[in-house]
Amino acid sequence: MFDAKLVSLFCLLGSSLCFAASEGVKEIRAKPGDDVVLQCQSLTEADITVLKWNREELKSDSFVFFFRGKRVYENYQHESYRGRVELKDPEMKNGDVSVILKNVNINDTGTYECYVGYGGTHDLININLRVEPGDNKDGGDEGGGDKRGHVGLIVGLLVVLLLVAVGGFVIYRKFKVKKQNSNPPAGEQTGETQMFQV
Repeated sequence: MFDAKLVSLFCLLGSSLCFAASEGVKEIRAKPGDDVVLQCQSLTEADITVLKWNREELKSDSFVFFFRGKRVYENYQHESYRGRVELKDPEMKNGDVSVILKNVNINDTGTYECYVGYGGTHDLININLRVEPGDNKDGGDEGGGDKRGHVGLIVGLLVVLLLVAVGGFVIYRKFKVKKQNSNPPAGEQTGETQMFQV
């Protein structure tokens, strides 16, 4: 039979899955010609030594955006991104290392990786950008956000609710069994109970 520690472990696992799902790959939709903010937030207070925005489709020696030693290196940028990418906040206050990608086109569609280095450690964040012609009525907004929410967050919340329901049922059953075991069977009353019966 499950015990309270095991149920707590299930609940903790469920909330971790929910957090992981909500931190999954974010999707941004845009129309050709839009300016899009690729959101990336440093997960630590440490000084940023290097910031690289990249795409799998690019050659390994060129980047969407490259920052090191407190300056931007445009010569490391892929030619299709030169003059179109800039830091949202040049001072990167509060770890905001988001970039603005200007005048997007269909060729900009892909998965972007934000690499934030702090010397010996780093953070990685992925964003899917879909640039599609049309009126963009499928959930995107002008800033390129997705109003439909994250499917992963919904799935994570459902997992947590399911685990909480199962945990609650297990606790209920354990309590019920314990209560039944503590009541004496009919006909086996204690002396104290028999005293009050006439």
